[in-house]
Order: sequence, then C-alpha cells, then structure tokens
Amino acid sequence: MIRTILFDMGNVLLKFDPHLFVQRLHCTDEEEHILINELFRSPEWVMADRGIIDDDELVSRIQKRLPASLHETAEQLIRHWDEPRIPMPGAYELLKDLKEAGYDMYLLTNASLRHHVYWPKCDAAEFFPEDHIFLSADWKLLKPSVEYFETAVKHFGLNREECLFIDDAPANAEAAIFCGIDAIVFNGSHEELREKLRTRGIQI
Repeated sequence: MIRTILFDMGNVLLKFDPHLFVQRLHCTDEEEHILINELFRSPEWVMADRGIIDDDELVSRIQKRLPASLHETAEQLIRHWDEPRIPMPGAYELLKDLKEAGYDMYLLTNASLRHHVYWPKCDAAEFFPEDHIFLSADWKLLKPSVEYFETAVKHFGLNREECLFIDDAPANAEAAIFCGIDAIVFNGSHEELREKLRTRGIQI
C-alpha cells in the first residue's frame, strides 16, 4: 500500500521553461539560442545543481564565453529565473487533497542552492517542511543516479515499497523503479496524474 508520495519539482509542481525565462527579457531569437545553449544546457548549470559551484561562480564561468552584450542578461537569468514563479496548473490542489487524505509527501529535486531562496516563496512549499526536502545541491548527488534515491530513502527512513515517485523525466522514474520505488512519469496533466494515482489505490 502506498503511504508516501515523492515529488519532483520542475515541471511537476513548478514550471521550468528556459525559453520562457529568456523571452521575458525580450531577447532576439539569436540571443535566445545562445543563452539556452550556453547557460541552461551547460555543464556549469548541472554543476550548480550538484552543489559544486555557487551562483557567483556560475555567472563568472558563463559570462566568459558570452559576448559582453549578454553578460547582464545571463546574470539576471541565473539569479532571477524564478521571478515570477509559475505553479503547474492543478499542482496545489493535488497536494492539498493528498495531505488531507493523510499521505506523507517529500520533495526530491535537482536544483542549485538558490532553491533555499525561491522555494519557500512558492505556494506548494507549505506541503513540504524543510526536513521533507532532498535537494541535490545539498547532498552533491543528482537524479537519475541510484545513489541519489538510495541516500534519500535512507535519510528519510522510508519503506520503498510504500513509496511512489513522480517526475517528468523518464530516466529519473526508471532510476527510482530500479531502486524498488514505484514511479509515474508526469506528462503535464494533473488530471491525468490523479487518474494514475487512483489506479494505484490512492484515495483522492
């Protein structure tokens, strides 16, 4: 029986769309292409999620390979991509229903140390006390590594047979399943997710 729901954050609870972030700053198509590839698809972005570089180092490294005209834009994206924060439609209502139904919920996310700044401002944060959050940058571990899930299960003292993991990345869901945790790949619809939860006996 499932008693514990493990949630990913980006594009499950909170929208994460680099193209949207860049377009907010009124960049040209060429500038958008450069920023997407040199920032959001860079090894340094992953290094920040792993917690081995901070925002200052990320800014410095990215700016070195960008034209000077994009330095300020890149820094703004790094330090303020989450402004404004956009919740995924239906996420808050689902979390509320799960909490009222008595399910334990944990957040398992790949994110940089800035998560400690912006996450508490998100509506969904009320359902995840600090001791129910497993942040990649804090642990120097990234999904979809097996070590990430094994460490999270041990840290929280979870019974993996009673857990269900929800993530929009198939590789992350597969890693959870490999570790003995049931998983659902989220496709963007919380209504469809509710149906999948019900098929697993989750009463909401």
